[in-house]
Amino acid sequence: MTGDKGGLTYAGAGVDIDAGNRMVDLIKPLVRATARRGAGAEIGGFGGLFDLKQAGFTDPVLCAATDGVGTKVKLAIDTNRHQTIGIDLVAMSVNDLVVQGAEPLFFLDYFACSKLEPEVGAAVVAGIAEGCKQSGCALIGGETAEMPGLYQQGDYDLAGFAVGAAERGTLLPRGDVGPGDTVLGLASSGVHSNGYSLVRKVVERSGLALSAPAPFDPSKTLGEALLTPTRLYVKSCLAAIRETKAVKALAHITGGGFPDNIPRVLPDHLAIRMDLSTVPVLPVFKWLARTGNIAEMEMTRAFNCGIGMIAVVESAKAAAVCATLERMGERVVTIGTVTARAPGAPGVEFTGKLDLG
Repeated sequence: MTGDKGGLTYAGAGVDIDAGNRMVDLIKPLVRATARRGAGAEIGGFGGLFDLKQAGFTDPVLCAATDGVGTKVKLAIDTNRHQTIGIDLVAMSVNDLVVQGAEPLFFLDYFACSKLEPEVGAAVVAGIAEGCKQSGCALIGGETAEMPGLYQQGDYDLAGFAVGAAERGTLLPRGDVGPGDTVLGLASSGVHSNGYSLVRKVVERSGLALSAPAPFDPSKTLGEALLTPTRLYVKSCLAAIRETKAVKALAHITGGGFPDNIPRVLPDHLAIRMDLSTVPVLPVFKWLARTGNIAEMEMTRAFNCGIGMIAVVESAKAAAVCATLERMGERVVTIGTVTARAPGAPGVEFTGKLDLG
């Protein structure tokens, strides 16, 4: 607890600088693996650098996003599975960048904990590096904070910061979104990173341990299945934007689900008529709805229900957009159309029913 002659030390107060240095050594090769044009992805300095000209931009507009992973991080801690939560962290920010037509360029992370365990921290950063590689952005910096007394023993939290760019005049949503445009839905990988406070309540009600087989996927434990990482839509959406020139708007389905996220990319005089029967509802959502006795409209606001991204596209070129997205590995369904919106009406009009059976 004390240094020479009884003096206090930082280590005695609960902060281990040597552990922080060890973590940096562990993650350096992970960070280097995310290098791309414009960034060497080295860490250790006081700031990260990025060269927009080297990245190929001539008249760029920068776009920035920040997010965390919410209480999904609690599942990672409780199951001692830290390898994929970093993918979620990256996805929550870079998916928000691509909806504006921006290419993610670089990412920084913030890892806060009570007592740093370098191997745990390195596992988290390995996921962050993987998310960066999958979305084509460089991990150019970050911060680790050891804060005993603020966090409980074993707990940690994450935040991420992403910056992207688009050439001037190419940002989304476009100004020509109009009635008759087709609305496509891109399938999600699972719950992604929103709604986990409700997910954890459902798990509690079910009485199942996180180590038990998942009722909706017996090949995995419940904890493992619920930690399925958020899908990264960056490369597929950028390909569709650039190759077809027909994508008018994108919306990332996060907290607030369909009713809150879709109107964010529409002008006030337009709405989307969405057929819920077309949504490819994943088994995890059927289990959540049944076990938690969650009403359909609550499901559409709390969860993505099987659609993690929507695209508003020119109707005549919808098939071409679908083909590009599918070539890039996406499962795509047509979920609705753009319509005129009456004053005071909601931005999303639902028809049909979710398949929650």
